[in-house]
Amino acid sequence: MNNRLELGRPTSGKRRLKDLLLQKDNRCCADCSAPDPKWASANIGVFICLKCCGVHRSLGTHISKVLSVTLDEWSDEDIDAMVEVGGNSAANAIYEAFIPDGSSKPGPDASHDDRMRFIRSKYELQEFLKPSLRILSMSSAKTSLQPSFSKKLMNSFRSSQSSKISESSEGMVEFIGVLKVKVVKGTNLAVRDMLSSDPYVVLNLGQQTVQTSVVKSNLNPIWNEELMLSVPQRYGSVKLKVFDHDTFSADDIMGEAEIDIQPLITSAMAYGDPGMFGNMQIGKWLKSHDNALVEDSIINIDDGKVKQEMQLKLQNVESGELELEVEWMPLEQ
Repeated sequence: MNNRLELGRPTSGKRRLKDLLLQKDNRCCADCSAPDPKWASANIGVFICLKCCGVHRSLGTHISKVLSVTLDEWSDEDIDAMVEVGGNSAANAIYEAFIPDGSSKPGPDASHDDRMRFIRSKYELQEFLKPSLRILSMSSAKTSLQPSFSKKLMNSFRSSQSSKISESSEGMVEFIGVLKVKVVKGTNLAVRDMLSSDPYVVLNLGQQTVQTSVVKSNLNPIWNEELMLSVPQRYGSVKLKVFDHDTFSADDIMGEAEIDIQPLITSAMAYGDPGMFGNMQIGKWLKSHDNALVEDSIINIDDGKVKQEMQLKLQNVESGELELEVEWMPLEQ
């Protein structure tokens, strides 16, 4: 059965959308306050003007799915997502919660560059979002997200209490899940002793540090060891370093790399319970000159688990690569 609707037809979905548009806060663009917006971002849940619509389109559908209120067909799911968010005021209470000093919202006559700068900061970079919600950022998910994603963000915003499972010297630290990192093997690692090295791998996330065992005299070590890291709400990259173990002197560095875990977490959050899906690709961490990837790293649902395999070229060293398998386990698991 076709669940799509055309707004020219007298359907209940059309009425719900028009009723939402007639709300006072939706009579102006969510991003620049221009009057009478005729466009919307269905997955974010805001009504926008034509000029801001152009910027939203440039961000890509993985961030903003733009539809015309009058010209495009809307699915029931798109309309449900818009209604669930509740309109511009509700969405802006999330996406504009913390606009810093020095940043200002563009007006209806703002330049394209000013609109681009603000809208990217608001939705793609999510610089104004409540920090505890930034785990749901869409900026790194390279696949189109379903409209239900906006519902998840709204539900997270409305839920003021998060699970608190650890206490540090600075107070309660809120964790969102566990990262299981399997250090598989190293290839062509650097020589730090006479003819070889005794390598081991160290991972660091925040105040946590874990490490593998030492493999004696091997430049192509095989570990197949699993290391666990708890992921706080305000997380950064996982820092990876390889060392050569020395008995009578300080251990020598054999290279390092950073692991961006945001693509993995945002992809997992977007799909929810992975047990409800078959094996499939849900995201990707793209190779670039800014990271240590040898090739694009694919994020998959595999047997009800969210996993990512990656090959890293060690930085600040003459040679060496590491193969890792990473699995994301949300707190509720």
